[in-house]
Amino acid sequence: MTTIACTQPGCSGTIMDGYCDVCGSPAPAGAVSPSAVAGAPAVETPDTPDPISTASTVSRASNRLASTPLGSARAQAAGSKLTRRLGTSSTRLRGARLGAGLTHVPPIPAIDASKAILANPMVPEDRRNCPNCGNPVGRSRGDQPGRTEGFCPKCRSPFSFSPKLKDGDLVGGQYLVKGCLAHGGFGWIYLAQDKNVSDRWVVLKGLLNSEDPDAVAAAIAEQQFLARVEHPLIVEIYNFVTHDGAGYIVMEYVGGTSLKTLLKQRMAANHNQYDALPIDQAIAYLLEIMPAFSYLHDLGLVYCDFKPDNIIQVGDAVKLIDLGGVRRIDDMDSAIYGTVGFQAPEVAEVGPSVASDIYTLGRTLCVLAFEFRGYQSRYVGSLPPISEVPLFQQYDSVYRLLLKACASDPADRFVSADEFRVQLLGVLREVVAEKQGVKAAQHSASSLLFGSPGDLAAGLGDAAAPWQRLPSLATDNSDKMAGWLKTVSVPDAAQRLELLVNAPESSAQVLLEIALAALESGQYDMVDTAVADLLAEDPWEWRAVWMSGLVALARNDASTAQSAFNAVYGQVPGELAPKLALAVSCEISGEYDVAEGLYLTCARTDANYIAPSAFGLAAIRSNRGDLDGAVAALDLVPRTSGAYVRARRQRAGLLAGSGRGLAALAEAMSNIEDLTIDPVDRANLSASVFQNALDEVRKSGPDPALRVAGREATEPDLRNGLEEAYRELAGQAHSRQERIALVDLANDVRGWTLR
Repeated sequence: MTTIACTQPGCSGTIMDGYCDVCGSPAPAGAVSPSAVAGAPAVETPDTPDPISTASTVSRASNRLASTPLGSARAQAAGSKLTRRLGTSSTRLRGARLGAGLTHVPPIPAIDASKAILANPMVPEDRRNCPNCGNPVGRSRGDQPGRTEGFCPKCRSPFSFSPKLKDGDLVGGQYLVKGCLAHGGFGWIYLAQDKNVSDRWVVLKGLLNSEDPDAVAAAIAEQQFLARVEHPLIVEIYNFVTHDGAGYIVMEYVGGTSLKTLLKQRMAANHNQYDALPIDQAIAYLLEIMPAFSYLHDLGLVYCDFKPDNIIQVGDAVKLIDLGGVRRIDDMDSAIYGTVGFQAPEVAEVGPSVASDIYTLGRTLCVLAFEFRGYQSRYVGSLPPISEVPLFQQYDSVYRLLLKACASDPADRFVSADEFRVQLLGVLREVVAEKQGVKAAQHSASSLLFGSPGDLAAGLGDAAAPWQRLPSLATDNSDKMAGWLKTVSVPDAAQRLELLVNAPESSAQVLLEIALAALESGQYDMVDTAVADLLAEDPWEWRAVWMSGLVALARNDASTAQSAFNAVYGQVPGELAPKLALAVSCEISGEYDVAEGLYLTCARTDANYIAPSAFGLAAIRSNRGDLDGAVAALDLVPRTSGAYVRARRQRAGLLAGSGRGLAALAEAMSNIEDLTIDPVDRANLSASVFQNALDEVRKSGPDPALRVAGREATEPDLRNGLEEAYRELAGQAHSRQERIALVDLANDVRGWTLR
C-alpha cells in the first residue's frame, strides 16, 4: 500500500481518508490516501472557469479614474500641514481566529525544542557585517576561510560571530543552555531549560554585549518595561539576566515556523522560484497579529521592526516574537532598530511611531502576497506600478489598501492598527468571494462606517434619486456633540437644518448633519459650505468628500461625484459603500467597464448590496444590447430581498420587448405569475406580451403546446387574453375618454369581429 505524505511545509503527517493525520490539511489534487479503495483511480476534475472571476480586471480597475485630493495633497495645496487627525474613530476588532472565519490557513505542526537546536551554529559569510557600520567582514580570501572574530577594517569596531554560550552553561544561576537556535541582529539566540520552573524551554537573546557592567545594568533597566507586556499574541518575556558581562532577555519558547521560513519552504518546493502566499492567507496572518500591535500602541509602545521573520505560526495560531526593537513612543534617545525595505522612510529623521508600524505591516503584506522585486532597492520607499504586479491588477482593493498603508507621508496612512484591521477584513471578504467564484453573496456584514444601501431613500422606491440609493454615513457616537444631536429628530429636512445651524457648538458630526439636511432640502450651496468647513479643519476628512460626492450626484455632475467617491474608496478600501457610489457615478458618466467591475464586487461580497448592483448591471448590459447579461444580473436578486418583485418585473419587461419569440414572451409572463404587483402594471405588461405574441403567431404560426399566461399560443386564445388585459386597464382608467379608448381596443381584438 502506497503512503501519501502531506505536502504542507514542515508537516510529517500522512494522508488518511483524504486528510493529513497531523495537520488536518486536505490531500493534494489527484492523490489517493492509503485508506482509499484499492485500485480506484485518482480522478482530477478540471475547474470550470467562472467568467466573473477569470475575466481581466485591468480595464475595469477604478485606479485609472480621477480622484479628489485628500489628506496631505489637500493640505499641501492649502500651504499648511495638520498634525491632528479627525473623522474616523478607531474601531476595535480583536481576537478573531486565524482566517477570521472567512478562509482556511493550513496549520503548521509545532517543532520539538530539542530538534530545533543547530548542530553546527555558524553565520554564513554573506551575512557577516560589522555591527557598527555595516561593512562586510569575516569574508574568505582565496583558500583561507573568513574569520568569525576580529575587527572591522573600516571602523575598527570588534565583531564576533561565534556563540558566546555553549551547551551546559548555567546563565543567571537558573537557565541551562542546550545550544543555539538562530543568529539575529543581537547575536546568537540560545535555547535553554529553566531549572527553577519544571525544566521548561526558554529562549535567551543577547541584549547587550559589553565589558562595561554599568552599561549592561543600564540596558537591562531600560528594557524592564517589556516584562509587563502580556498578550496572548506576543511572546512572553520572563526575565533579564547577565552572564560574563553580557545581558540576555529570557523569553518564552515558541516552537513554530516563521513566515520567512514558510516563504523559503514554498520557494524550495517551487524549484527555487518565488511562491507567494495566496492573498487570502497573507491577509489572514496580518489580521490575526494586528491586535498585538493595538495592544502595544495602547501601552505607548511601538514595535519598530516588523517583518515576516517576526511572526511565528504554531498549529492554527500565530505569535509575535522578538521584542528587542520595541521602544516607547516618546523615547528620543535609545537605538532604533529596523530593516531596509520594511522601515518607514521618515524614521531616520523623526523616529518610529504608530504610523511607522503601520508602514511595516503594509510592507510585510506586500512581501507575503507577491514577488516584491526591488523592495530593498528600487522600491525601498514605494510600491511597484500596477502593470508589474498581477495581484494589483486582479484585486483593486488590495492595491488601494497597500497604497494607503505604505504611503510615503505618515499622515496619509491608517490612523491606527485597529482602523487598518477593519479595512483589511473588508478586503478579505472581497478576495474570498472572488476566489470562491461567488456570483451573489449569501450573507451580509454590518459596516462601522456606513449604513445599508437605500437607507436614505425613505420609502421612495423607484422614485429615489441616485444619491438617495446609496448608504448613509454612520453616526460617530464619540463626537463631542453626539448627545445633543440625538435630541434633533425633526423629520422635515428644512426645519432640522434650521436647528442644526443654531447648534450650541460646532463639531465634525454637526457639520455632516448640516450637509445632509441641506442636501435633502435642496440647498446645495449650504452643503458646499459645510464640506469646506470640515476640510478646513481636517484635510483628511473623507466623510466631507463623501458628502461632496452626494451633492454632485444631486446636481447631475457625475464627473465630480466620480472623483469624490474615488478618493473615498482610497481612504476606506475595505468598504463597499464607496465602490457602489463610484459604480453609480461611472454608470452615469459612461465609464461602463469600471462600473460593471465595481457592481460585480459589491454583489458577490455582501447580500445587502446585491439589489442595487444587480439593477446597475442590468442597466449597463441592456444599454450594450446584452439581454442575456441583463437577465442574469436581475437573477442575482434573491427571493428574500425586498427588491425581488421589482427585479422580476424588470426581467419580464426585458423579455417582453426582446423580440425573441413566443418562448421569451411566455417566460416574461411566468416571471410575474406569483408576484403581488400593481394591477395596472400587470395589465399593461399583459397587454404588451399578448400583443407581441399575437404578432408572432401571425408571422410564424401558432404553437398550441406553448402557453402564454395560461393561454395557448394560438390566435383565438391570445386575442382573448389581449381583450381581457384591455378591459382590465379600462376598469382602472382615470378618465372617461381613456376608458372609452381602451374598451374600443378590447372590442377590436375580440375574436367574433373577424367572422
